Amino acid sequence: MTAPAPAIWGSTYLVATEWLPPDRPLLAATVRSLPAGLILLAFARTRPTGVWVWRVLVLGTLNIGAFLFLLFVAAYRLPGGIAAVIMTAQPMFVLVLAALFLQEAVRLLHVVACALGAGGVGLLVFKGAVALDVVGVAAALGGAACMATGITMTKRWRRPAGVGLPAFTGWQLVAGGLVLLPFTLSVEGLPTAVTGTNVLGFAYLISLGAVISYAIWFRGIERLPALAVSFLALTSPVVAAILGYVFLQESLSLPQLLGILVIVTAALLAQPRPAGPRKGA
Repeated sequence: MTAPAPAIWGSTYLVATEWLPPDRPLLAATVRSLPAGLILLAFARTRPTGVWVWRVLVLGTLNIGAFLFLLFVAAYRLPGGIAAVIMTAQPMFVLVLAALFLQEAVRLLHVVACALGAGGVGLLVFKGAVALDVVGVAAALGGAACMATGITMTKRWRRPAGVGLPAFTGWQLVAGGLVLLPFTLSVEGLPTAVTGTNVLGFAYLISLGAVISYAIWFRGIERLPALAVSFLALTSPVVAAILGYVFLQESLSLPQLLGILVIVTAALLAQPRPAGPRKGA
């Protein structure tokens, strides 16, 4: 039930390149988050109070605002898919954070899954030698750390009692969008012309890319171990590669197909196992 969220995020690469205004990643991120959050809150009609005012700001920044900003910085400064490879450090961060803050046990199987996940994404997106940009590498690591910390703290703090999932999702989307808004206006500004295709692209990002997918994602964080959720995020580059092959005539080599298989294996290894029957039962 949680895997469709990162799968939808994988489709946003295709939507962004084909339907959105070019070279405006911050605009895409802001439009994706802020209107979606406002739509959810218009139906939920609930606002955070007390300690949840600053908690929502922290979670919205980690899960959405800072994460998307750093992700786009890394994508623009690191060629050859190296940003995606560095982002695979995210499950490793979760492995440590979940042990520290959630008392989730670290098992050898989890360490193996982390190594497989990084290797699988490397096979999928890495293309030859690349020059490493220090700012880009730092942004990619920062994005991985933001996502990992966001997953961990969302699970640690839990959704407040009496607050529905749409409201909880909307709070974070609005907070993340407000963090992104000043960067969007100062760095990119507003577009001077918007086509009908652009409107369709933005509508997709707001509806499936944010309202639906983030609600599914936060529901998954509530119900799964933090590490299991973090590995599901690795399906995003898999879906992006498959859609590129189907719709953009991009090639899928044998190493890339092997990478997809390795990523799926790593995600399955990280998922919780059902408890076996008790002895004597």
